[in-house]
Amino acid sequence: MTGQSSDSSRDDDGTIRIADHLAYSRSFQALFNEGMALVDETASYLDGEGRDAAKSLTRTAATLYAAESMRLTTRLMQVASWLLLQRAANQGDMSRSQVEAEKVKVRLDGHGTATGSPSYGELPPAFRSLTERALQLERRIAIIDREIYGTPMQRLQPVANPVAQQIDLLRTAFHS
Repeated sequence: MTGQSSDSSRDDDGTIRIADHLAYSRSFQALFNEGMALVDETASYLDGEGRDAAKSLTRTAATLYAAESMRLTTRLMQVASWLLLQRAANQGDMSRSQVEAEKVKVRLDGHGTATGSPSYGELPPAFRSLTERALQLERRIAIIDREIYGTPMQRLQPVANPVAQQIDLLRTAFHS
């Protein structure tokens, strides 16, 4: 285990925190590879096939596609940032305290999504798949992050109101 002592991976009651072992072990590489592959796959899709597919969408679906693609790229940039920080810790390039200081800039908890929108089904299947896979990966990493670092008070913010999100999408659609 590079970058931390074995004592810091135990709770006060002596329980071993499995997430610490994942983030600071060789098995972390599989999670890292999965995340970075999804980033690459998404970038390729959005620059190629996705751009072409978006041209044939209705105006409402195109607006939703634009909003969701921004959320998707933001989500994946946050995931990639977290993964890179953990890799730096795993490889001994950063201490746990350095990672903790830097990771306050990373948000893994809610860039919103319009998966419940009536127009979501109109989006290209490949795009929906990327969005859903990114959400799943973000949730998995958020769980690991909470297990390792806890939940800082500033992260305990109310979940975004889905109705307000839909109203914002409508404003975007009719004011563009």
